[in-house]
Amino acid sequence: MKSKLSTKRLQNYATQILTNKATYAVALALLATNVDAQKKPLDMTVFDEWQSIGMKEISNNGAWVAYQVNAQESDNSLNFFGLKTDKSLNFHRGEGSVFTSDSKYAIFKIRPFYKDLKLVRIKKKKEHEIVKDSIGILNLATNKVEKFPNIKSFKTPKNGGSFLAYLLEKEEVKKDKKEVADSAKTKEKPSKTAGKDKKDQPLELVLRNLASGQKKSFKNVMNYEFSENGKQLIFSTKQAKKDSLDKTKYGVFLVNTATFAQKQLVDTIGEFKQFVFDDSATKVAFVGTSDDEKKENKTYHLYYTTTVNQQEIKKTELVGLKKDWQVSENRLPKFSKDGNALFLGLAPKLAEKDTTLIAEDHAKVDVWSYKDDFIQPQQLKNADREKKRTYLSVIDLSNPTKITQLADFDVNQVEMINEGNSPFALGTSDNAYRVSAQWDATRRRDYYIINTKTGQRKNLVIGLVGKVEVSPNGKFAVYYNGETALWSSYNLTTKETKVLNKKVKVKFYDEENDSPTVAQEYGIAYFTDNDNTVLIKDRYDIWEFDLAGDRKPENMTNGFGRKHKITFDINQLNEDVKTVNRDQPIFLGAFNNENKQSGVFQTIISKSKNPEEITMSDTWGAQNMKKALNADEYIYTKESFQNTPDVYVTSNFKDEKKVSAINPQQKDYSWGKGELVNWKTYSGKDATGVVYKPENFDPTKKYPVIVYFYEKLSDNLNRYQAPAPTPSRINHTYFVSNDYIVFTPDISYTIGYPGKSAEDYINSGVEALKKNTWINGDKIAIQGQSWGGYQVAHLITVTNMYAAAWTGAPVVNMTSAYGGIRWGTGMSRQFQYEQTQSRIGKTLWEAPELYIENSPLFKMPNVQTPVVIMHNDEDGAVPWYQGIEMFMALRRLQKPVWMLNYNGDDHNLLKRANKNDIQQRQQQFFDHYLKDKPAPKWMTEGVPATMKGIDWGFDLDESKDK
Repeated sequence: MKSKLSTKRLQNYATQILTNKATYAVALALLATNVDAQKKPLDMTVFDEWQSIGMKEISNNGAWVAYQVNAQESDNSLNFFGLKTDKSLNFHRGEGSVFTSDSKYAIFKIRPFYKDLKLVRIKKKKEHEIVKDSIGILNLATNKVEKFPNIKSFKTPKNGGSFLAYLLEKEEVKKDKKEVADSAKTKEKPSKTAGKDKKDQPLELVLRNLASGQKKSFKNVMNYEFSENGKQLIFSTKQAKKDSLDKTKYGVFLVNTATFAQKQLVDTIGEFKQFVFDDSATKVAFVGTSDDEKKENKTYHLYYTTTVNQQEIKKTELVGLKKDWQVSENRLPKFSKDGNALFLGLAPKLAEKDTTLIAEDHAKVDVWSYKDDFIQPQQLKNADREKKRTYLSVIDLSNPTKITQLADFDVNQVEMINEGNSPFALGTSDNAYRVSAQWDATRRRDYYIINTKTGQRKNLVIGLVGKVEVSPNGKFAVYYNGETALWSSYNLTTKETKVLNKKVKVKFYDEENDSPTVAQEYGIAYFTDNDNTVLIKDRYDIWEFDLAGDRKPENMTNGFGRKHKITFDINQLNEDVKTVNRDQPIFLGAFNNENKQSGVFQTIISKSKNPEEITMSDTWGAQNMKKALNADEYIYTKESFQNTPDVYVTSNFKDEKKVSAINPQQKDYSWGKGELVNWKTYSGKDATGVVYKPENFDPTKKYPVIVYFYEKLSDNLNRYQAPAPTPSRINHTYFVSNDYIVFTPDISYTIGYPGKSAEDYINSGVEALKKNTWINGDKIAIQGQSWGGYQVAHLITVTNMYAAAWTGAPVVNMTSAYGGIRWGTGMSRQFQYEQTQSRIGKTLWEAPELYIENSPLFKMPNVQTPVVIMHNDEDGAVPWYQGIEMFMALRRLQKPVWMLNYNGDDHNLLKRANKNDIQQRQQQFFDHYLKDKPAPKWMTEGVPATMKGIDWGFDLDESKDK
């Protein structure tokens, strides 16, 4: 409620009593209270309008920025900003902008109104009934825009000037009432395809040269693609409907974009797709089939030709193709960088179903076998992916009919090296470790170097716990062995292996690893030009290693990171930039692990001196910049807990330009601020957390507290949290705005004792927090989701210090969950308990006492804390029976417990209606137990099944106490 005194009058009053220090302090406090009173606490009505930054892009010449502003439940918008002109352009419902490679135009989608799309979803209309997208073509020189309706898709060449191609949707012809009546009289039967999605129907393709204005249309097009340099456009056509009088030519066509001249490459009715050109657009390849459209498993063939002659081509009969194998439709072929080889996918032919079998006469059964490499649920989850799996093969185009298969069942993952220019490829196999992956989370693999001419394989490293990465120019393979903590380089030509970090004492793996598994490496930051060196990260600094092993390693950041607890990294500024120059200045992303500031430093690799600080602040985002391809302009978003993420552009990180200004309404709402806190745990360990306080924090008040935790969250100190309905966690901003303190303690774990570790860090942190006079020690609640939910369930069995608890998707019985399935992936849960998050470190039969000790279910009689459980029947990560076990135990023991099952929803809520629902219930629950507000009827009376969908129980029950 606003004060009746105006701000101006209060200011005058404060000025008049300057001589009296005591009264002056009171006046200032009254002034601050009045200013704060003008701000409102956040409520659920604000969620829909709150915005976020979506895609952001900078033109190749660095002159224009495009960024998308997304609303939660409203229309998005697309914005353009001219960096040289300060010109701003806004397009309502614009999305997905693409700049042409010459930076002269921008093309973007214009989506239908959000309310119309939502109405379509509610009425469950088919795709062809939905309002269609439009596109906008923005001339960046004149700022004029052309708009075209009913567009299915559009494409521009990556490096090809101002060309554009788009597919036009067919407009539905609506029958008038008389036609409908006549149709009913004649008892006209609907077409078998009536009402079905028409995504596979041929459409009109339009090709445009935006610079010259030249334009051409092509009928009945299915698939189309530009060459990267924009010199060629290829497309395939298909009959719109069977018509014996149709004389139109069908097949595959090539268009020269300079002249718009068209040439038919394939004169066959069929399906043709996966078009690809070489870099110079003088060669083209694709896959196709002329099998009947209704055939379930079609036979695909490779088509290849040069574009110079543009001669008509036939399918390529490949020599060396294994029996019952064929070209796959599911992999895009790719020319080597030099255009001398063509890589494509092969696959075994799929077994045909016997369509004469009657389904009811045969069992539907999954047969589980101990000899299976993957367990049945995992096989079933990945069945569609496995049916579409392809195996890399290569054709030497000097003999374009002979194929060499590089991948097969034994080595099913093969990667090109140096964009196919290398005579070698990298092969990976997990075959020998698939069974052990049930309990072993190390992802052990075998790696091979494969000769692309012969297909011959040579062992690179067998049973590696780590990763292999090949240098961009293909000279070296670099890999980390997690079991020895050693980085090695392998020369693909000389076949020599050199250990890189044997004499370096610093650790190159996670120094804070607290899981009973091999610690993960910090990884490769970049390679330098010509594959001379590799840049590898430790916890803080970046080291340069000579790949040939001829000179000693150098700390390229000179130990500055470790000395100042700053973690450095090198971001990929542009996807086309594969290496960095050792002798030129480069930017480093920086994060201070102590005060959580982030920013940018600059250094020269070859100098190995202290990097120069460019900017560091209590923000997040500048370290994740992207660079314009042909200009020294960088784009990034920057945010803090108090400041919404906005788009910035700079050329040097000293002078930056703020391009966007979203969420201006935030100024009207009470917000908050996060502060780092430190304490000693019960066991004497150093601990860190964040305390979020209301914007109008008053140290003379006593605040209720919600403690939220997972593992380590303090690095998020400067991350913005938009007001939004929760997927099951708490929204810090929302509760802080509503006069709560939110506390997020970091947790480190002792192997075998995750529950006690949670006690040590969380409870000690809360005890330290309670020493502040502004904390109401009797009104503290805990909330956690998933692993955090487990810790909530554990804590309420060992302490009664919390007034309320909310646990989402908790594991409460490790003995029953240990043998369960993660239904989202089909994987066994055993690895999770032995080696990863649960951190037990042993099997159930090796240490049953640890599984019982860390299972809250066995201590449910100790619970005195009111608790809400959320666990959903389609949870793909934690079996929802875990929530049921907890609820049934507490119900039997007559403890205050409620359980929410959002029907058909996942581990974290996906449906917005459910998110809104849980947000309201969370606030009501915490308001009741922490602010003594009346409880809602869903808590006091429940919601009977007969009232489901009629009454949600949100009304407050004024007649009942807790």
